[in-house]
Amino acid sequence: MCLLTSLILFTLSTLVFIAYKLGIINRILYKVDPNTNQHGGELVADTLIAHGVEHIFTLSGGHISPILCASEKKGIRVVDVRHEVNAVFAADAVARLSGKIGVAAVTAGPGLTNTVTAVKNAQMAESPILLIGGAAANLLKGRGALQDIDQMSLFKSICKYTATIRYVRDIPTILKKAIHIAQSGTPGPVFVEFPIDSLYPFHLVKREIGLKDDSKSFVQKIISLYLNNYLYSLFAGAFDKHDLSPLKPDIPLADKTQIQMAAELLSKAKKPVILIGSQATLPPTPASKLQEALEILNVPCFLGGMSRGLLGKNSSIQFRQCRKDALKEADVVILAGTVCDFRLGYGKVLSKKSKIISVNRDKSQLTKNSDIYWKPTLAIQADPSSFVVELAESLKGFKGSNEWLEYLRAKDNAKEEANKQKAQELTENHLNPMKVLQILDKILPENAILVADGGDFVATAAYILHPRSFGSWLDPGAFGTLGVGGGFALGAKLVRPDSEVWIIYGDGSCGYSIAEIDTFTRHNVPVLSIVGNDAGWTQIARDQVVFFGSTVACELAYTDYDVVAKGYGGVGLKLDRSCNDTIEDVLQKAREEYSKGNSVLINCLIGKTNFREEGKVNRLKTEKKMEIIQELIVKNIPRIENIQNILFGWISDQAAAEGLSRPLYFKLVKVGSNGPDYGFTCFENVMHIERDDLEEWLNNYDRAQAELQQVQHSLGHDEQIQQQDLGNINSLTESDSDNDEQ
Repeated sequence: MCLLTSLILFTLSTLVFIAYKLGIINRILYKVDPNTNQHGGELVADTLIAHGVEHIFTLSGGHISPILCASEKKGIRVVDVRHEVNAVFAADAVARLSGKIGVAAVTAGPGLTNTVTAVKNAQMAESPILLIGGAAANLLKGRGALQDIDQMSLFKSICKYTATIRYVRDIPTILKKAIHIAQSGTPGPVFVEFPIDSLYPFHLVKREIGLKDDSKSFVQKIISLYLNNYLYSLFAGAFDKHDLSPLKPDIPLADKTQIQMAAELLSKAKKPVILIGSQATLPPTPASKLQEALEILNVPCFLGGMSRGLLGKNSSIQFRQCRKDALKEADVVILAGTVCDFRLGYGKVLSKKSKIISVNRDKSQLTKNSDIYWKPTLAIQADPSSFVVELAESLKGFKGSNEWLEYLRAKDNAKEEANKQKAQELTENHLNPMKVLQILDKILPENAILVADGGDFVATAAYILHPRSFGSWLDPGAFGTLGVGGGFALGAKLVRPDSEVWIIYGDGSCGYSIAEIDTFTRHNVPVLSIVGNDAGWTQIARDQVVFFGSTVACELAYTDYDVVAKGYGGVGLKLDRSCNDTIEDVLQKAREEYSKGNSVLINCLIGKTNFREEGKVNRLKTEKKMEIIQELIVKNIPRIENIQNILFGWISDQAAAEGLSRPLYFKLVKVGSNGPDYGFTCFENVMHIERDDLEEWLNNYDRAQAELQQVQHSLGHDEQIQQQDLGNINSLTESDSDNDEQ
């Protein structure tokens, strides 16, 4: 009896499974209208409209035509670009500036692979974007269909969520889920794949799969039965009424205990500092409320990424040029959405004496590198902007020290003044880029949006240009992607049509998206661009020439980018040495052309300055200097007196650069010598030891000399360091960027 029951159950289960796979159950549960002209593209458009989507960025492809046509018909503006990567960059900019989901739709295969860089950039920039991709029909996957690849595996590692549509009725549900995930927690990109048969109308899909109603042979009838069940299952319940209402994003918030603990730390601080990162500008807290909270606290602020411009052009609490000095002396530091990655020296720039309050939505970013260089006093996994607002509300009556603000303001002003003076210097040829940028900053309107796309020229611009308001500065973020200019500017101008959008291009990065001037022209979306044309990948060349003595792959030509712009339908202007006294006139002419609805590109030929090589500590070069010295020591050649001169000369240079009596701590450790090998370790360099420890050890200069002499005596030899090695060491310049994104 038990065996019979088991057999019956097994048989029933098998039949149910077969019925499910053949779509018979779906045919029973859901209705299908084979005569309807409705299609999946309409469901996509309806769902996007319900989520406030106003723009879709795309490059056309047959796989996604139903989505584009339905979206246009229902009122979504479809903007087609010249390269798929720029569709995603544009969607990224829309997400950053509007607080809504940014949407890009591209065709299958190469259309999708072209977007990978931009999707990864969005992931690292924490931008909520929805990437819609076409795909081969479900029936034809893996059978050699046109542009059929494993797209899901491609995007799984760089998206928060990936899904493929198997039944037309699932389109609204999957899109709602995808958008919810993209905007929840730490925002990021999501990918939804649409096989072509999930988008086109019933009758077209029926025709394309070769389904015949008059099959004659037994084999044909079996095939027709399978295809018919597949088709009806695909469209079953597709156009029933769907709930399209958006799901509310899940945002982590700090609890009262965490707010109270942070308030206690800040209330006792005499020299607090707040570092605001891009994450602090995310919804749901309006930027205006965050700005108000920061002004109430009256604590020195350093803004990075999307937060630049948050406090306006000339805020009394914002500083741009003295972050390193401020962090050295700060007793409390709040990292509000700021991450201790390369932009903060992996945490090495933070003083060990500072109490660190780290606030971030992402647990992995919250304490990044904390086991190596720094340790948070209080780590709060929460939305940074909401945290700052609640912190300000809990500290009513608290106001940061004006004396501390004035101290930092003096340092900031001194560097600003030095920059102004350096801008007046003549370069060997062409124009001083600092002068050009300072004049540009002077004429920019209050509604200007600056899109940063480049290396050396853009890094200089980050010190010179003053973003006017929230959302007035767009850069790629932590991924450091070149080529964002055209896409970012397109999205920014569409979200804020009244703003004057400027792309700050390097001549290298310009080549990635200059073709989008065609897009600006076709869609009547005027954008201004200025290209810092120094005929090279200068940011790379700065180090490469020093380290390897070669400019290989770093040289470009002084290309006529203004002529290229004209070819794409824009207006091209040129700035060179002959315009040294009329730079402002040319910039104003560009703005006049822009006001007429034209996109304008200014090809600005610039010379080379040493601006970025002065007053900075370039950690890469410092490490290289150490490597060279250590390599000399490892050779076991007794050159101690000359090494001594280098070491103490280095200390003197650091003392002048740092403004301290002795800013470097080092010690000489003799590990012994074994006959002619003379094996020893000469020194250990610690870049960020506390000042008290420095004074305790280095005040006794004689002791350091004595240890050197002891090592020298043990070796019993002296030899001149080869001139080439000395040249390698002395040619390395030191620098330090206060700009966390460049």
